Amino acid sequence: MVKLRTEDGLEGLGEAFFHAATVETYLHSTVAPLVLALDDPNPESVGRALTPYVGFQGGGIENRARGAVDIALWDLLGKRTGQPVAALLGGPVQDRIRIYNTCAGSGYVGDTSQQNSANWGLERSGKFEDLQAFLERPRALAKDLLAEGITAMKIWPFDRGAERHGGNVISPEDLARGIWVLDEIRSEVGDAMDIMVELHGMWNVASAVKIVQSIEKFHPYWVEDPVRADMPQGLRAVREATSIPIATGETVVGARGFLPLLLADGLDVATVDVQWTGGLTEARKVATLADAFGRAFAPHDCTGPITLAACAHLVMSQPNGLIQETVRAFVRGWYAEVVTRGPAIHGDLMTLTADPGLGVELAESFTRRADVVHRSTETTSRGHRALRTV
Repeated sequence: MVKLRTEDGLEGLGEAFFHAATVETYLHSTVAPLVLALDDPNPESVGRALTPYVGFQGGGIENRARGAVDIALWDLLGKRTGQPVAALLGGPVQDRIRIYNTCAGSGYVGDTSQQNSANWGLERSGKFEDLQAFLERPRALAKDLLAEGITAMKIWPFDRGAERHGGNVISPEDLARGIWVLDEIRSEVGDAMDIMVELHGMWNVASAVKIVQSIEKFHPYWVEDPVRADMPQGLRAVREATSIPIATGETVVGARGFLPLLLADGLDVATVDVQWTGGLTEARKVATLADAFGRAFAPHDCTGPITLAACAHLVMSQPNGLIQETVRAFVRGWYAEVVTRGPAIHGDLMTLTADPGLGVELAESFTRRADVVHRSTETTSRGHRALRTV
C-alpha cells in the first residue's frame, strides 16, 4: 500500500502487488526523492520522471512502483478537485459495469509470483474456495454463483495439463478433464452463465488451438492468454483458428506493449492490469488504443482493493469498457480487511460512489495491526529523510 500525503493534509492511495519489500525499497530509495523534488507532481510529469532507462518495457519492480504512485496521484487529484476519478478520466459513460467472478480461492497466488498449481492455495477451506470448487464441484459452484446473481465466471481447468507436459502437448486425459468441467457447468445452469476460460499463456500454438477448438461447443465468453502475450503472431494464429473471442494483456506493459498485438489482430479484448501496466495514466492510453482498433477493454484484477477501485473508475469512463474482473474470495476476504468503502457490487453489477478520488480508504484496524510495517519518506528543511516504524 502506498500513501502520498500533501502539505495540506490530503492523502492519495496506491498499491503494488508481488515482491512488496523490493518495491518498497525502490519507492523510498529512488522514487521518493524524484517525486518530492517536483514542484507540482501530477500523473504525466511523475510518469515521465519515473520511466526507467532499463526495464521500461517490462512489468518489473520499477514499473509496478510507478503504477502504485500513479494510482495514488489520481486519487489525490480527485480529492483536490472534489470529483471522482471517473469524471477526471472523461466519464463516466456508464453508471454501472457488469462483473465476472474469477474462481480463485482465498490463498490464490499468495506465496510467490509463480502461476502454478502449487501456489493455488488449495489446502485452504472456507465458503469461497472457488478454485477447488471448479476443479471438483463445478455444478455446485455454478449454481451457487448464479444464486448470488453472478452470471459470468472464469476458470482454468487445463493448467495442470500444461504443467505436466510443459505446454507442448495436451494429453487426451487432460483435455477430457478440462472439458468435463465445462460440460458440468453447462449441464447445471445452461447458457445462464458466461464462462471465461483462462489458459495463462502456458501452451504452444498447436496445443492452444486444439483446446479452443475442443471447447467451442460450450460457447465461452472468451479464452484468455491461450499463448504468451509477447507472441503476437501466435495469438493471431489461435484467434484465426476459432470463433471464440481472444482476451489478453494483464502482463503487457503500456500502449506500446499492446500495439504489436493489435496490429497482428491477436486479440478481441484487452485485459490490462492497471497496476502492473504502470498506473491509470498508461492504462487509459491502452483503452483508447484498443478502442481505435475496435477492441473491447476489460481490466484485470487479482491485484488488490485499491487497484480494483481504480479499475472500476477507468472501465466505466471508457466507451469500450466491457466488463470488470472480481474475485469474491478476495473482495469479501482480505480486501474488506484492508480498505473501507470502494465500489459496490450487487449481483453481477458494480457501481461507483460519488466520493472524490477513488472513493476508498485504508481501514484503521488494518493500519494498526501489529504485523503491518510503516515506512515514510518526507521533505524537511534539509531534504529527505526516511522513517521506519513497526
